[in-house]
Amino acid sequence: MFYRGELGEFYVQNAQPSPVMNAFILFVYQWHMPLFFLISGAGTWFALSHRSVKQYVQERGQRLFIPFVFGTLVLVPPQVYLRLLNRASYDRSYWQFYPQFFNGVRPYGNFEWGHLWFLIYLFTFSMLALPVLIALRDAPLRSKFANWIEKPGVILLMALPLAVIEGSLRPHWLGFQNLYDDWANVCLYLLYFIYGYLICSDARFGSAIDKHLGIATTLAIVCMTVLLSLWQTDLIPDRAYSVNYVLYQCFRGCNSWFWVLMLLGLGRKFLNINSRLLSYANEAAYPVYLLHQTVLVTISFYVVRWNVGVMTKFWAISTATVVITIALYELFVRRFNLVRFLFGLKPVMRQSNQETSIATASDSSQS
Repeated sequence: MFYRGELGEFYVQNAQPSPVMNAFILFVYQWHMPLFFLISGAGTWFALSHRSVKQYVQERGQRLFIPFVFGTLVLVPPQVYLRLLNRASYDRSYWQFYPQFFNGVRPYGNFEWGHLWFLIYLFTFSMLALPVLIALRDAPLRSKFANWIEKPGVILLMALPLAVIEGSLRPHWLGFQNLYDDWANVCLYLLYFIYGYLICSDARFGSAIDKHLGIATTLAIVCMTVLLSLWQTDLIPDRAYSVNYVLYQCFRGCNSWFWVLMLLGLGRKFLNINSRLLSYANEAAYPVYLLHQTVLVTISFYVVRWNVGVMTKFWAISTATVVITIALYELFVRRFNLVRFLFGLKPVMRQSNQETSIATASDSSQS
């Protein structure tokens, strides 16, 4: 809501943009979705390694497609409604608006899947890439990749296919996540998804990440500094199939990979532990993702009207969004199996009253 630029406008916009927030959003934009798709590919390795193909397809449907449908029908419409209230002389109630949500597809209508585009892309990748994923379960083939990756510097060269995708496709497809006409994002995120799958398939990938953490960090910082300097001085080339713009997008592709490598290396170094907090966050992350943007847009709709500074609004929105989203998860999602199902979580198994009585009696007799 504080950003103005080629990435488009958020549902609710603050009247005054913030250069600091612009830089921060552009910084995070370079690596956060690539990292999400890579982590999802890694999770797919574990999901497929102990399931049959039929079980895997069923699990992906329950985990991704059902929350996508539920979220598109329940969580996204309030965001669209608040966008209309914020930007136009729209005075209808939410229940009057809801049927209009299905009148045409954005940008020509109101229907969209909002932040849940990630789920439908991931579900599509999980299905379309299945033959490749099955082939990569072959141990000799994985070993060939791992033998190559563990050579010095090779894991850094995995940036090159990403750079080619950005340079060849991004000038035409900037990034409107509609799945059918978004080829730059589809190809880029699909490759990150497969990279994540590969990285978990052999321990040598992890070792290569650890060995190259230092140089990946250096390259990430240098590349991001160059990009931020270009953005802040308005030296970004105009979007076209020109040498300058293609090279700029290739550079972005390399920068994203170096940041993903760095973050993976830091995660392996500092987060490779078992704790109750990480266990809780592991389950909470998915429903929190589903809920957070609806909460964020709702809070922002009111906070942007405050007569205070941008940073005050930012911290108020951020803090309230985190607190309310986690509270919604705790109170309405985590404890109810029907809601857990709609949010893609496994059901909570509860002891029957008889089992509880037996366990209590056993404890009493031992004491």
